Amino acid sequence: MSNLKDIKRKIKSVQNTQKTTKAMKLVSTAKLKKAEEAARHSRVYALKINEVLSEIAYEINKFKIVGEGNKFFDTEAKLEKVDIIFVTADKGLCGGFNIATIKTIRNMIDEYKAKKIKVRLRAVGKKGIEFFNFQGIEILESYRGVSSAPTYEKAQEVIRAAINDFTSGVTDKVVLVHNGYKNMISQEIRVNTIVPVEPPKIQDDNQNDSLMDFEPEHDDRILDELMRKYFEYSMYYALIDSLAAEHSARMQAMDNATNNAKERVRELNLAYNKARQESITTELIEIISGVESMK
Repeated sequence: MSNLKDIKRKIKSVQNTQKTTKAMKLVSTAKLKKAEEAARHSRVYALKINEVLSEIAYEINKFKIVGEGNKFFDTEAKLEKVDIIFVTADKGLCGGFNIATIKTIRNMIDEYKAKKIKVRLRAVGKKGIEFFNFQGIEILESYRGVSSAPTYEKAQEVIRAAINDFTSGVTDKVVLVHNGYKNMISQEIRVNTIVPVEPPKIQDDNQNDSLMDFEPEHDDRILDELMRKYFEYSMYYALIDSLAAEHSARMQAMDNATNNAKERVRELNLAYNKARQESITTELIEIISGVESMK
């Protein structure tokens, strides 16, 4: 009977777990709809501002006017120190969502170190911070509670120091890494070089459908304002995109956990019924043997 009690206790425990994972899946599904919509709208603006800056970078390189005033577009400058800003979740239970980002960061660190390039990390998200702290890898700046509740003001705070260091010559490159939302069942790692801004990889010099008429004697104030918006919105979009991907990953993980719990309950019920049948059979044999011995 003790065996039956143990199995019954396990069934109850797994059923409680199943209720929890199912509830978490429903919560993530509801949050995903809101985050997905925000990410979709933000992506349109993010892609357009990246397109505009990429076009400017092409025109600046075309006219060969890259210099101290156009440091943000100088892709041929010597690379000695890189800032990597990466975004992970503040919470777990989302499958391999955080691990995918962490693995990408570690590979990038190894690649840069192989080229004798120093890497500095700026971390957003508790899970990434805890991992690199445990590994003994220094993190220059840490931001907790930002990835789970992103705002434009928080994005400004995160990106500001990295851009200031680049402008002052402390670093030569700023890279933004996050696990982005692809669709409801998949995510993808996105590595975006914030500065220097890279021109399009393929550009036809004879095309006449440029996004702008570029004039070397432009007003620096317009470009400065555009660059500021580009930096801040790139960070903001990364946070929103990462949040949508996080909810998507957690929804899948909790759905798989619920299905696994359901299968485990089925197996335990079979084991319980088998043990119960064996117990009944044993009792019947004992009764029959007792009756036979009394004859």
